[in-house]
Amino acid sequence: MMQKLLLLGDEAIAKGAIDGGISGFYAYPGTPSTEIMAYAQQSKDVKDKGINCIWSTNEKTAMETAIGMSYVGKRTMVQMKHVGLNVAADAFINSSITGVNGGLIVVAADDPSMHSSQNEQDSRFYGNFALIPILEPTNQQEAYDMARNGFELSETYNVPVLLRITTRLAHSRAGVSTTNTIAQNTMSLPKDPRQFVLLPGIARKNYRKLLEMQDKIQEASNNSIYNKYIDGANKSIGIVACGIAYNYLMENFNGDCPHPVVKVSQYPLPENHLQKLRDECESILVLEDGYPIVEQNLKGFFNEGIQIKGKLDGSLPRDGELNPNLVAKALGLEILEGEAIPEIVKMRPPSLCMGCGHRDVYNALNEALQDYEKGRVFADIGCYTLGALPPFNAINSCVDMGASITMAIGASDAGLVPSVAVIGDSTFTHSGMTGLLDAVIKDSPIVVLISDNYTTGMTGGQDSSAKGRIVNICKGIGVNPDHLRIINPLKRLHAENLAIIKEELAYKGLSVIVAQRECIQTAIRNRKAAKKSK
Repeated sequence: MMQKLLLLGDEAIAKGAIDGGISGFYAYPGTPSTEIMAYAQQSKDVKDKGINCIWSTNEKTAMETAIGMSYVGKRTMVQMKHVGLNVAADAFINSSITGVNGGLIVVAADDPSMHSSQNEQDSRFYGNFALIPILEPTNQQEAYDMARNGFELSETYNVPVLLRITTRLAHSRAGVSTTNTIAQNTMSLPKDPRQFVLLPGIARKNYRKLLEMQDKIQEASNNSIYNKYIDGANKSIGIVACGIAYNYLMENFNGDCPHPVVKVSQYPLPENHLQKLRDECESILVLEDGYPIVEQNLKGFFNEGIQIKGKLDGSLPRDGELNPNLVAKALGLEILEGEAIPEIVKMRPPSLCMGCGHRDVYNALNEALQDYEKGRVFADIGCYTLGALPPFNAINSCVDMGASITMAIGASDAGLVPSVAVIGDSTFTHSGMTGLLDAVIKDSPIVVLISDNYTTGMTGGQDSSAKGRIVNICKGIGVNPDHLRIINPLKRLHAENLAIIKEELAYKGLSVIVAQRECIQTAIRNRKAAKKSK
């Protein structure tokens, strides 16, 4: 049934996938991609159609599970933030060599300006690396359409499809017209029983097939409804506008740009449109939210002879989000700015919630380390990373998921004893367990402090894969039960917790302390839900 809905970009993708005949959503929560799975989990259609939508332990397991669903002929989607694609990269890159059976869409949500991320990487790089089609919607309607129709694109060319969005599209709303729902595929095993067996001899054949498919993938981009050449009378400059950057361009001209424009929303780059732009214009400006990937490609594609402007020549900044004012400045247009916003309330850095168990963990840890030289606490990615800020100033690193334990091992190998790793429960099961196994094998003189609040708190309170399992996981990995301690991080238990941490800091081997206390936010929500159910 056709509807008009007001949807976030993330929600439009989820709805498009549901209408496109999906059988399984797989993801690990990460801003700005989280709302895709959240929408699916609340969808009546998902429940009625028996569509799988349970959070995975990490992005790699999500990607591999989706490949398994594609193997049996069903349509599936994997969602993650840009740095999550690093975690999934092994399976992701190899999925272009195996090819697909059922359609497979990989959604990567990039975060220019690092609103909630540790870098600004551009996922289009991975799509180019894997030699697969990339879709980059201009707006929420295209996000819906691409998610709905991307499965067919995947099945037509026997490859996964990368759907790349950025924060601004993911978290803004617009009207979306939906269309009829496609039935789910029936289960069917691959016609070639060796398609997914990447032994070298088979992989070489599959790779040649992928290379042979490139001309057809290029032709599909040249003819894509998402790529357009829009003529303009003023040929002094031609503009290449990628994804959401097209909106920023049109906003400056009320939808009527006087210059020729190539709108790019499907990759590889549409060579036919770009060649026409090059032949007709004196120079070219590239607008893209992220790395100057298209700008670099055009410099090689055109082999000089025309000036190409963008991020590489300083016309646009290399870092941060693109926006309409930056586009206006690059085009020499007047920028209309209002008066500065008065400083009514001073800006405040983010902080741990009042009543959060992480606060009591850091208070006890800081006191326990008073007699040691500073700079020996390695932390990880989660809301507890805010322990780097005042008033705690408790941690000294945050690099990537799971790095706290392995960095502590390396530091102790170099002589920093004791070293301390602080990691959350969800991050521990995401990427910390293998590091802990290394520590067990070496009996590293480190203290691993797992701050277990039973949830993935930083992204909205999704259930953690570790919920109720942390202690047994540590035992199974081989942690010495005498140095596997459990504490309850409460103010009234501060003295007891402090004594335990001090004991384990003094131990010359591996210790694991599990601080268990429910996240204050999920506790409040659970209490409210319990009252409503009575």
